[in-house]
Amino acid sequence: MAKFVGILTSGGDCPGLNAAIRGVGKAALGFYGMQMIGFRDGFRGFMENRTMELDGDMLSGILTQGGTILGTSRDKPHRMPVGGKVVDVTDVIVDNYHKHHLDVLVCLGGGGTQKNAYRLAQKGLNIITLPKTIDNDVTLTDVTFGFDTALGVATEAIDRLHSTAHSHHRIIVVEIMGNKVGWLALGAGIAGGADAILIPEIPYDIKKVAEALKKKICVVQPYAIVVVAEGAKTAGGDVTVKSREPGRVERLGGIGDIVAKELGSLTGYEARAVVLGHLLRGGSPNAMDRILGLGFGAAAINALKEGKDGVMVALNPPRIEYVPLEQAVSGIKTVPFDGDLVTAARALNISFGD
Repeated sequence: MAKFVGILTSGGDCPGLNAAIRGVGKAALGFYGMQMIGFRDGFRGFMENRTMELDGDMLSGILTQGGTILGTSRDKPHRMPVGGKVVDVTDVIVDNYHKHHLDVLVCLGGGGTQKNAYRLAQKGLNIITLPKTIDNDVTLTDVTFGFDTALGVATEAIDRLHSTAHSHHRIIVVEIMGNKVGWLALGAGIAGGADAILIPEIPYDIKKVAEALKKKICVVQPYAIVVVAEGAKTAGGDVTVKSREPGRVERLGGIGDIVAKELGSLTGYEARAVVLGHLLRGGSPNAMDRILGLGFGAAAINALKEGKDGVMVALNPPRIEYVPLEQAVSGIKTVPFDGDLVTAARALNISFGD
């Protein structure tokens, strides 16, 4: 009998999700003759049993599209807002899994999704996950799909800001997504020729940043570019929280304005902040994220055929491998303080404010 594959996307959207959905679908429908059921809007749609037919026609033409045709949400099975309360709907999701006679549920998402999927695996469901996030913070995979496209968008934005900063002799602070890790800010800052990069892994002293910028502005150039991850914090300080909602993760934001105001006061130069925000998550995936999404998707179905369950598809160059979910949720992949990228940035005279 044909196997039944369920699929959902959870957490923030990112480039490459539709490529991964297509990879799963093409392998399941076309190569192995399986049947595929899509669940709308993440775990909430799974709980509410809102399905979407995924056939060859539906998968056609989505490779280049940004976002996710399934829709997404940040709702967690064990802590889902329902009717003004936060409740555990895990048993409902388990029942829906069996009602659809699923042989596997493929979950596309970042670190939070991996944890939620692992909880379902502990309930006896066959779960395979694909790691996506522009933060690139999922452990035990060299890269997540969505990161490379976002990195290119952030770098292009910084490139464009150089001319304005130069023309007006300003300090421009570019706030980039990065809640707990600074991979995106670090990569874009190096590629975009930033003068300072502030990331969560390296607490900064704003006075040290200001001193480094004053030396550059006076001697090397008449302006400065500072890249700051939204989760950056001062030594002994905390992140800047924009909002808190019951049952949901904290929303960060505002660090760019704070850093710009402080640098303007300390240096005497006009400083402005630019928040890239959701621009980084939108739009068509680049070639790398298309290849990665398609490859991860096909690998998920290969894992099912090989009898694997409770695993995350991961890239360990040059091979795609399968990591047990219990290991994939063991932590997050942070920027090493003495890693190659940080070492290179310091050699390029980029300040981390430490």
